[in-house]
Amino acid sequence: MLDLAAIRENPDAIREGARRKRIAFDVDRLLALDEDRRRLIRLQEEARAEQKALGRQVKDLQGDAQQLALTRLKVLKDDVLRHTDALAPVQAEIDALLLACPNPPDPDVPDGDDDKANVEVRRHGEPPTFDFEPLDHVELLRRLDGVDIERAGRLAGSRSYVLKGEAAFLEQAVLRLAMDVIRDRGFTLLTVPVVVKEWALRGTAYFPGAEEQTYKIANPTAEDEDSWLVGTSEVSVTALHAGEILDVKDLPLRYAGWSPCFRREAGTYGKDTRGLYRVHQFNKVEQVVIDVADEQKTLDHHAAIVANAEHMLQLLELPYRVMATASGDIGRAATFKYDLEAWMPSRGAYGETHTASRFRDYQARRMDLRYRDEDGRVRHCYTLNNTVIATPRVLIALLEVHQQKDGSIRIPAALRPHLGGREVLEPKS
Repeated sequence: MLDLAAIRENPDAIREGARRKRIAFDVDRLLALDEDRRRLIRLQEEARAEQKALGRQVKDLQGDAQQLALTRLKVLKDDVLRHTDALAPVQAEIDALLLACPNPPDPDVPDGDDDKANVEVRRHGEPPTFDFEPLDHVELLRRLDGVDIERAGRLAGSRSYVLKGEAAFLEQAVLRLAMDVIRDRGFTLLTVPVVVKEWALRGTAYFPGAEEQTYKIANPTAEDEDSWLVGTSEVSVTALHAGEILDVKDLPLRYAGWSPCFRREAGTYGKDTRGLYRVHQFNKVEQVVIDVADEQKTLDHHAAIVANAEHMLQLLELPYRVMATASGDIGRAATFKYDLEAWMPSRGAYGETHTASRFRDYQARRMDLRYRDEDGRVRHCYTLNNTVIATPRVLIALLEVHQQKDGSIRIPAALRPHLGGREVLEPKS
């Protein structure tokens, strides 16, 4: 969330940020509530101060004077309770509005309504040309005897899949390569819970807003809040230090979280239904950086985590492009976001495989993630994240780009050590 004092000082920046992100947000309502809150707090504090002062005097009074003082103390007690009761709903609405308030995009974010306005920054490699009729990833997997979509559908419903045999090993090889790459670049690998409390999703700014995309696990008792399945290990990793005050000497923290991920894909009925592009369950290695509140450092971290993702795509020998995400597509929390898109021949287009976001202190304020600087001041951290690799979507590009005329799949050199030295996956039929 944003600092309420900063909103008060520059409301026009918040209005403009919300406009650019195409997110409706009532800044005037928030400011009016804030004024009301401060008025009630002032009245509450004045009543308490008078109550405290009069309470010290009343024992020294006698007769009518003491009775008047006791009557006044009762009035003051009622005033404090009345102001407290009036303050509670005001504060609750302020808290809700602050959670919904969008983080203004950086000035260099391209302006636009949706992903059609994303701007290409650079590309690497050229889409392949084939001297044969290329197959899509579903047919390639079937020839490898590497997928069972029909039985998965009966088992778990639409957008489900089973990878089998060599395809399952291929997925694991990609994930293991990603773990090796990110370890070599100084990140600590974490395996994290995929079932989290609601506060973790609020803290990372997925809630409010992404509830319909998230699987809920209702708590059978009334003693605890409901739990949810994460759509990315970013949630678990970024929230790991929530409520802590970190030592500046320990920063930056560079984590890589591996986990299965779950998304309902609500609102995508009939879209990308064939194959592995848009599924309910997938695996991902996610890089997260937590550091001091320094603008240049966060820009440097952003460039580094994007370079890590690009390196991974280069090791997989995949053509890709880097896109600066438009203001209307960037989401509520990020101040800037890159999408990385790998070439997918069956789509005749690039498909998103990575997103790299920076947030400044937006997430840290929501989860009270702080550090103590060299001068002893306690400040909120800056956070960033980016995909290292996500499967099975990247398998679409990997299989289709590296397919050969006989339906076999050439294995990029970087993956071969994780596949027993295999250079080619041969079709079964």
